[in-house]
Amino acid sequence: MESPVPTWLVPGGAGFIGGNFVLRAVARGVRVINLDALTYAGNLDTLASIQDNPLHVFVQGNIGDRGLVARLLAEHQPDAVVNFAAESHVDRSIDGPAAFIETNVVGTLGLLESVRDYWKSLEGGRRDAFRFLHVSTDEVYGSLGDTGKFTETTPYAPNSPYSASKAASDHLVRAFHHTY
Repeated sequence: MESPVPTWLVPGGAGFIGGNFVLRAVARGVRVINLDALTYAGNLDTLASIQDNPLHVFVQGNIGDRGLVARLLAEHQPDAVVNFAAESHVDRSIDGPAAFIETNVVGTLGLLESVRDYWKSLEGGRRDAFRFLHVSTDEVYGSLGDTGKFTETTPYAPNSPYSASKAASDHLVRAFHHTY
């Protein structure tokens, strides 16, 4: 049975950009299942104003936890997944690239596989209407210089472990969309 209220799974919904997205979505009447690992970038204070709002369900966890993601998808039956989850910050990636590969590449793969399996279980209009949106970074395009701008057609040229891991996750998302 379709829910009259749109429901979105939002990994990374306690980060700076994700948290503000969640606030706006809930304000517009969207039910948000907010999955966040609450690493250095997560901040529940951003979400304090919706802490008791029934449209906001916070779950602490990792996108790479396939069992958790599968359970959340089955239990809440979202209409969309909007993925903000990522290790970020160039300097942090230089000091410790493995965490970036683990979350941004391996974690994204786990999320994609769980969402693909959920999507395959949907029928008819729900399957056709389902969306997976993946948030990236301009860092995947490399260094801009003093002038110019990046566009969606700018070639990828990542220059740090962070940007390389985000580029890899972008390519995985594109490949899953094309393949499935």
